[in-house]
Amino acid sequence: MGLRFEVTARDGAARAGVIATPRGAIRTPAFMPVGTAGTVKGMLPESVAATGADILLGNTYHLMLRPGAERVARLGGLHRFMNWERPILTDSGGFQVMSLAGLRKLSEEGVTFRSHVDGSRHELTPERSMEIQRLLGSDIVMAFDECPALPASDAEVARAMRLSMRWAERSKAAFGDRPGHALFGIMQGGVTRELREESAAALRTIGFDGYAIGGLAVGEGQAAMFGVLDYACDLLPGDRPRYLMGVGKPDDIVGAVKRGVDMMDCVLPTRSGRTGQAWTRRGQVNIRNARHAEDPRPLDEGCTCPACRGYSRAYLHHVYRAGEMIAGMLLTWHNLHYYQEIMAGMRAAIAEGRFNAWEAEFHAMRAGGDIAPL
Repeated sequence: MGLRFEVTARDGAARAGVIATPRGAIRTPAFMPVGTAGTVKGMLPESVAATGADILLGNTYHLMLRPGAERVARLGGLHRFMNWERPILTDSGGFQVMSLAGLRKLSEEGVTFRSHVDGSRHELTPERSMEIQRLLGSDIVMAFDECPALPASDAEVARAMRLSMRWAERSKAAFGDRPGHALFGIMQGGVTRELREESAAALRTIGFDGYAIGGLAVGEGQAAMFGVLDYACDLLPGDRPRYLMGVGKPDDIVGAVKRGVDMMDCVLPTRSGRTGQAWTRRGQVNIRNARHAEDPRPLDEGCTCPACRGYSRAYLHHVYRAGEMIAGMLLTWHNLHYYQEIMAGMRAAIAEGRFNAWEAEFHAMRAGGDIAPL
């Protein structure tokens, strides 16, 4: 085991716990802000930590292209390079490579592709993905996999899943014995239960420190995603963390935790902040709208983030429309703070055996909509 995971409370399928790593504890359920290229866009590392984040996600594909994994290693590893002392999980690069369409060629060995940055040719295999993540110094490493976009035929999903399971075995062999570092396997299989069961069985046979549920939030819709999560967590070992990749909106996150998920990540809160969108207890706020131009109130009157403590909607509307950098910075800080507030609320509710009541209040508040302008 490369890490210790303890479930401290359960409420139905929802569970709270702690993942212990040499770089600090990760409280679960946990949301991981995405630091694609060694930075959470618009945020200083200490600001990200102040929101309550225990762990960040880094991206193997982007970091291997710029500045290069070997260079990061020579400079002391990704933690020192980006000035983040807490745990880092890196994805394998598989999802980004599979998204390159005409720029890639897939084989049993791996994927060859052209860089979207400069057109240079690269090869990514399970072994090379493990090497890159080792050079970066990742605390949690993801196995290399293929993730087809949905909708796709059962035959295509089955082919990709079985290739991913063969790559998972090679990833485990290449990862080796690394005390203090963990390797997670990734379940695939689309929305077909039999394929998910086959994938989970293969991963359990190989054996991993944690298990991700991949291949969701790729076009299938929330109902189909929840349909898979209704059974997927039970297919995985109960004494290991479960990680739902690339999710999502606040109600996606709450629904996933309700079904037994422990970890998740998404670019949504940071991307939304840069495009003038704020996530609040009452739903989304589009700060670009003219209705906010003279509104002296904060984004969310119950929020304690710097954007809500010190600035009005009118100010945020002004700086966004003026193209000032501070607009995206403040909205991103608010969004990440809100996401971490959701996670803390769920952890407390699970520990106190009142998750269903917390969830009902969460949905009721959002159903009420944004507060009306003055």
